[in-house]
Amino acid sequence: MDAATLTYDTLGFGEFEDFPETSEPVWILGKEFNALTEKDDILSDVTSRLWFTYRKNFPPIGGTGPTSDTGWGCMLRCGQMILGEALVCRHLGRDWRWVRGQPQRGQYISILNAFLDKKDSYYSLHQIAQMGVGEGKSIGQWYGPNTVAQVLKKLTVFDSWSRLAVHVAMDNTVVMEEIKRLCMPWRDYGGAACAEPPGWMPKHNGCLEGACALAEEETALWKPLVLLIPLRLGLSDINKAYIETLKQCFQLPQSLGVIGGKPNSAHYFIGYVGEELIYLDPHTTQPAVEPCEDSQVPDDTYHCQHPPCRMHICEIDPSVAVGFFCRTEDDFDDWCMRIRKLPHTRGSLPMFELVDCQPSHFACSVDVLNLTPDEAEIQSEVRCGQAHCTTDKAPFKGNFPDVRGDVHDFSDRSERFFDSEDEEFEILSL
Repeated sequence: MDAATLTYDTLGFGEFEDFPETSEPVWILGKEFNALTEKDDILSDVTSRLWFTYRKNFPPIGGTGPTSDTGWGCMLRCGQMILGEALVCRHLGRDWRWVRGQPQRGQYISILNAFLDKKDSYYSLHQIAQMGVGEGKSIGQWYGPNTVAQVLKKLTVFDSWSRLAVHVAMDNTVVMEEIKRLCMPWRDYGGAACAEPPGWMPKHNGCLEGACALAEEETALWKPLVLLIPLRLGLSDINKAYIETLKQCFQLPQSLGVIGGKPNSAHYFIGYVGEELIYLDPHTTQPAVEPCEDSQVPDDTYHCQHPPCRMHICEIDPSVAVGFFCRTEDDFDDWCMRIRKLPHTRGSLPMFELVDCQPSHFACSVDVLNLTPDEAEIQSEVRCGQAHCTTDKAPFKGNFPDVRGDVHDFSDRSERFFDSEDEEFEILSL
């Protein structure tokens, strides 16, 4: 097997820095650890996360396209990692641990099969890249967090084994009513239970070997929710008013982490310690993997077996997507309660708004909110410290932080036709 190729990002980590000796708590995807007494537990938890990196020598995308994603696929791999974490929570549980050389469970094999680099795997690089064409991204083009969130939402529709409900909350607003309709489509507008369609049964993906039958009580009342919230937390740098709020997201038991990174260099953030974010880095090129004859998947390269990377939180690009997983309605209600109770220190700002029902000024339908980025050309200006965005159709209206951290509450999100990462800001001198 060819040796892994270290690209520019991981080259600087030739010898990975050990985890710090600190009395500060370590938070990883809703779990708190003590770095002084639980270092082995921390590394076991990190190693158990699915680690998707650049690959090479896979079948050409679209039959004639690239055979490697080195240099352009990092955000796609981060999207795979955040969705992979949701599938692990869905089928194996948050406390599941991977042990090298241990026999693999059927559900775990099914999850890995869904991400193998071939066209018929549900969440393969091939599927994400080709689905991204519909979002205005050509194959080989770099994605931002919002684009990959929209693509994952579309791909999960075909995964009848996991039966996930993916909601991408736009305009910094999470509408509880929209989510409950999505996760309980058999209920009427008022929330009363409706009869399930005749013969309704959860189906399994035939090509996912080892898929186990899902417990009926898990699927009859609530479709497990993956909530993705694309955000822009500043202009060129993260606004410090959002730092504490971002860190608090990793403390929630429903946390799936954050996809983001640096400009044109994506990472999957899974926690923090002190003022440093803990992340998995996809910038390592490894050979593509094929299942064995007994359907087992050689999985060593899908788990990061060295101390995780860290970066100061102020270095993160302000364009991110925050993820949460709610297996049941109770989990979602608990998440809502925790979000509303999050303490906000002086000078901090909430990253998004949680509302019960769709505000009256949100007049457009959900379909309008998911238009592709190329349906409007975005021009942005910053005058007198305020961000003003226009399209070729009408002024942009929505919540957006200016360079001072203030949030401007515009009245209509129907013109939000673009990905947050596709905005180009120009600072104009006065």
